[in-house]
Amino acid sequence: MSGITFYIFRQLIIGTLLVSIALAFIVWLTQSLPFLQFVISKGLGIGTWLKLTTLLLPWFVSVILPAALFFVVLFVYNKLSLDRELVVVQSAGVSLWGIASPALLSALVVMVVGYSLTLFAVPETFRSFKELQWSIRNDVSQILLREGAFNQLANELTVYVRSRGQSGELRGILVHDTRNAPNNVTLMAERGMIVSDGSEPKILLANGSRQELEHGSGELSVLYFDSYSLDFGSLSRSTEDRFADNRERTTRELLNISEADGVSAINVSRMRAEAHQRIVSPLATVGYTIVALIFLLRGSFNRRGQTGRIIAAILGVVTLQAISLGAANLASQSTSLTVLMYLAVIIPIVIGFAILGAPRWTTIRRHAPSWGAGTA
Repeated sequence: MSGITFYIFRQLIIGTLLVSIALAFIVWLTQSLPFLQFVISKGLGIGTWLKLTTLLLPWFVSVILPAALFFVVLFVYNKLSLDRELVVVQSAGVSLWGIASPALLSALVVMVVGYSLTLFAVPETFRSFKELQWSIRNDVSQILLREGAFNQLANELTVYVRSRGQSGELRGILVHDTRNAPNNVTLMAERGMIVSDGSEPKILLANGSRQELEHGSGELSVLYFDSYSLDFGSLSRSTEDRFADNRERTTRELLNISEADGVSAINVSRMRAEAHQRIVSPLATVGYTIVALIFLLRGSFNRRGQTGRIIAAILGVVTLQAISLGAANLASQSTSLTVLMYLAVIIPIVIGFAILGAPRWTTIRRHAPSWGAGTA
């Protein structure tokens, strides 16, 4: 790698890293705020919110990376052009491919990172996100973690917890159970613990009493116990089957899914489209980079700047993105149209390389001295 190639490559990689971090933070902040109210409403702490929303970061980064590199390429090469560095490099005999190679190398690096995210990291982290979200929303044991409040699990069961220890131990527990009405039961215990026996959550109580008011006779029976197990039974919704989102399924699973697995034809098409989208989306990084190079490296130097070319490059990338989204939408309707997703990404790359390798539209003109001037 020559000095100029490494110089430009370093600026591109560092710039892409900084822009990606900034954009990912902005997207994360805007997308995570709705989850804050969701977590607080369940009585959970800020740590759960951070864990829940951080699991979305790989997905955000995979979407941001191609656009981040595109804008960094525009900025770096436009700055090099305005500072006359590109003119000097061309005058020194460096070819157009030599100038473009740092950007193309950066695109390959970002593309590899994109594949590692879309094929591996995003499905794993998104699955963890959906499981945690499901647990918070449906698991009764999560609701019981609220301290100093009467937790109405259902019309038939109310639980109060005074405090909770760091190890998850509950202290000062009161349970009012009317599931066997009219014989209502009230349980009080010094401490307890939420456990999961198979798929059903239970609360284990220690050092307490069980009071039951018998219907008809009106007698109150009291039972003191050292340990007592209370089963939530059908109140737990965490045992319901959760249909996995396409983004949390592995790529192999999406590619091999069929109607024989009990999935409708339209969902099979959508799952296949999701799998192929993971394959083609990192390739867009190369396409976007080539668009930026075409508009900034072709043609002669303009002292007034290259605002028009930059706007044209942005419009070109927006057009490519629209075409890709349209192809993905068609592929989600029918698996026979999946090839459109690949054509929408590969054709612009092939055309872009052809344009970069074609003869220059304009050349740098030098005014040679007129040797015959002033001679007899």
